[in-house]
Amino acid sequence: MVVALTAWWTAALLYAAPGPAWVRAGLAAVYALSTLAALLWVRPFWRALALWGAVLAALLIWWSTLQPTNDRDWQPEVARLPWVEVHGELLTFHNIRNFDYRSESDFTPHYEERTYDLAKLRGLDFLMSYWGSPAIAHTILSWQFEGSPPLAISIETRKTRQQEYSAIAGFFKQYELIYVVSDERDVVRLRTNYRGEHVYLYRLNVPLPQARGLLMDYVASINRLVEHPQFYNALTDNCTTSIRRHVMQIVPDAPPFDWRVLANGYGDRLLYERGNIDTRLPFEALRARSLIDAKAQAAEDDPAFSHKIREGLPDPRG
Repeated sequence: MVVALTAWWTAALLYAAPGPAWVRAGLAAVYALSTLAALLWVRPFWRALALWGAVLAALLIWWSTLQPTNDRDWQPEVARLPWVEVHGELLTFHNIRNFDYRSESDFTPHYEERTYDLAKLRGLDFLMSYWGSPAIAHTILSWQFEGSPPLAISIETRKTRQQEYSAIAGFFKQYELIYVVSDERDVVRLRTNYRGEHVYLYRLNVPLPQARGLLMDYVASINRLVEHPQFYNALTDNCTTSIRRHVMQIVPDAPPFDWRVLANGYGDRLLYERGNIDTRLPFEALRARSLIDAKAQAAEDDPAFSHKIREGLPDPRG
């Protein structure tokens, strides 16, 4: 236990300690080597543990001083936080992202305000985007409304202009959390057409009251982040574990935790086994038909983008 905790705090100092990279590396090395020396040579052993515990207490105090903020020099794609006005059945979303992309890094920012009528909610879709390992994907939920474009919400890291994403850094209070509320021509097309990622779209077999409750729980979190920023955590508050947390808020008797929530690249198989997506086809056939890369690339910035990427997709909702 001591070794495991020391390893974690060494990494925390390496990523989150103040100062330039060489200072952080020096602090991490001093901490790790001093701990090792104390455990090997300080006797009796309880004295070594007492010294280790005292340093741990100091580290915990320092860690508690690291607080999230909305006041940083953000990258332009996450510069604005969305927020929502709720008036009965009507939800007015502010700062819906709908950028005009020429490449992944060359774009014209554009934000919109849209009002959605909960009485016209018709379903919920699930998207998975792969950029490397088949075990890891980025997940996005998209609510479908009659007479309105889909409402896509992607839970992401909010990075500053100086930051790049690191999965390891995501464990150590390096990024704030943001719910990117977006037009699908932005959040989906960015991945398929400009990043070269592979995106799968599944129509979910979810009762409308649950889809509605899930959206309202998202709305509560979106509005909360405006006044109370929160750190992203690569394990407990990432794109998929956050979805599970929202689901548990509205479906307390939801199926138990599964390892594929963490290895979320296999999440579609989990949804298939639980009957949350169409099961009339064998899973591999369903997955092949759910790949939307070519459709998204052909649709480009067509106003009917969302309709075209869904053409031919099996729909358990009939």
